[in-house]
Amino acid sequence: MSDRNTSDIGNYIGLAKSELKKSGYPLSFLNNKKNIESWRKTARNKVFKLLSFEPKNIPLNAKVEKLLVDDGLVIEKISYALSYGSRVEGYFLYPEGMKGKLPAVIAFHDHSGYKYLGKEKIVKLPGEALELTKKKEKQYEGKGWANELAKRGFAVLVTDVFAFGSRKIELKDLPLWYRKDVIDSSDKKILFGGKCPGSPEYIAAYNRFAALHEHVLAKTLFEAGTTWPGVFSYEDRRSVDYLMTRKEVDIKNIGCGGLSGGGLRTIYLGALEPRIKCGICIGMMSTIEEVLKEQTKCHTWMMHLPGLTRYLDLPDLAALRVPAPLMVQYDIHDALFTIKGQKDADRKLKAIYKKSGYAGNYSGKFYPGPHKFDLRMQEDAFRWFEKWLK
Repeated sequence: MSDRNTSDIGNYIGLAKSELKKSGYPLSFLNNKKNIESWRKTARNKVFKLLSFEPKNIPLNAKVEKLLVDDGLVIEKISYALSYGSRVEGYFLYPEGMKGKLPAVIAFHDHSGYKYLGKEKIVKLPGEALELTKKKEKQYEGKGWANELAKRGFAVLVTDVFAFGSRKIELKDLPLWYRKDVIDSSDKKILFGGKCPGSPEYIAAYNRFAALHEHVLAKTLFEAGTTWPGVFSYEDRRSVDYLMTRKEVDIKNIGCGGLSGGGLRTIYLGALEPRIKCGICIGMMSTIEEVLKEQTKCHTWMMHLPGLTRYLDLPDLAALRVPAPLMVQYDIHDALFTIKGQKDADRKLKAIYKKSGYAGNYSGKFYPGPHKFDLRMQEDAFRWFEKWLK
């Protein structure tokens, strides 16, 4: 149990809190005296400047790598190019025998300390590994929620994001000292902990490595003058570009959503991308003040955008889409956030949407239990997508 007189940075917590409180979040909509569009333009421009990532857009050169039909769904394994790193791989799902154009949802996979895979964590495929099934049981009550949403008449896109799955850091590209215990010198094959690539033991070892390497990756991005949120939010905007190329998609009705790291990606994509009509952030909302004391250690470097809190709190960032529809789902016993931080964020979002004149376009829902997106939450989320995208 937390001691109210302690913090993760000990006697320096006062320094952190005093710095946070200096700004008063001047770009929060609650402090806005302009019209909505003028305020949004100013705030978005500031966030884009802080993100500090503007790579060259190249043609997507998209391909369908594989196609299967399963449980009434067409599931395409797709890929497309970015100007850096490996090709982005993903799944594009839609109902078999569909007619006309469908509303679309970009479904974001979670972080969960599991970087070896990305998209597979929320898509159900025939013959999947037992460990993936167990992961879905823990966080999604056994469902591949991207499939379940597609069955309700949506086109659903799930892609690997920077540092996950097809976009992960490859061991073969690291300096030797990172992998001195990884190379089997007898046959020059790259192994990990003596286990075969793709085995459960190898995947677990890779995820342990990636958790530690995340510090190096984040510091390198910062030293280069860019940011991790800059990279992932750019990649997610390119996923919208991909959807715009698909004949199955009603491009005027695109939403996004995800749990945890996927909720964070929802916040940024919804805030910065006007083509997103509706968003659902799951298990990823709090005031930053409540994160400072003892919750920062719980979170990935993906969450940290230097300088953001000089202008906006996390709920303020999510509300850059106001008055466009936003649902936030909170887990009452979520170890990643305090309940006070979640409730304070909910109150702030309600106040922002009320001030905009569109109070009904925000829904904040609290659910018992730990960090997860269970069947009850999924049903509420799917109905929200149906309400605003169909």
